[in-house]
Amino acid sequence: MPLRYTSWIAEKCREDPGVRKQLAGGLRLPLDHKRVQPMHRYVTRWLPKGASDEEQRAYYTVAALIAAQPRIRRGADEELVPAADSESQDPDQHADADEAAAPSTAPAKSALYGQSLGTAFAHAAIDAPSRERVMRTETAERTLHLLTRQSTNGLHRHLPAAVLYLRDLDVPVDWAQLLQDLIRWPTWSGRISRRWLQDFHRLRTKEEERLSEEKDQQQVLDPSDTEG
Repeated sequence: MPLRYTSWIAEKCREDPGVRKQLAGGLRLPLDHKRVQPMHRYVTRWLPKGASDEEQRAYYTVAALIAAQPRIRRGADEELVPAADSESQDPDQHADADEAAAPSTAPAKSALYGQSLGTAFAHAAIDAPSRERVMRTETAERTLHLLTRQSTNGLHRHLPAAVLYLRDLDVPVDWAQLLQDLIRWPTWSGRISRRWLQDFHRLRTKEEERLSEEKDQQQVLDPSDTEG
């Protein structure tokens, strides 16, 4: 259901600016805040029966983040991009994967829906222009470590700035995986944090190895570069 939910929310935001505004209005706010009340119309139908306040909060937070992300400009067109779901035009085609997902007592596998938040932060660094790469790497790693140290309340408080930073850079965020991680954070924060950090460093290491190989190949093609 996470993938179908996030796809549906993203579609509603694309279709109706009013819905987008209502959902974004609940960002960073507690569930009982007056500005969250318009969100109930869209989120309630997706909540699992008997969902705890913490689980409900995950659904509301992700809906607000999808709605609050900046519009991505591509030429004359401007649209909201449901980052993790853009590969599939039919959210129901993943229904079987959702039904086969691990139970709520076990942490989700990162590959179930796509990339983790750690992977997104790695892309924020390695996809940057060379002159900005060091700065973005430091910012990404510092922000990711901050998130992994948070309690549930702290994570919901710091997550909007972190995720909107990624979307400002046009870095895709897997909303379905993020929802799953938020739901399970109260019990599995340690494992989820480890996965985020491992994904971040794994991708960065791979990129460093690629750059090193390119440099070595360049030196073979042009030995004069090594002469001093």
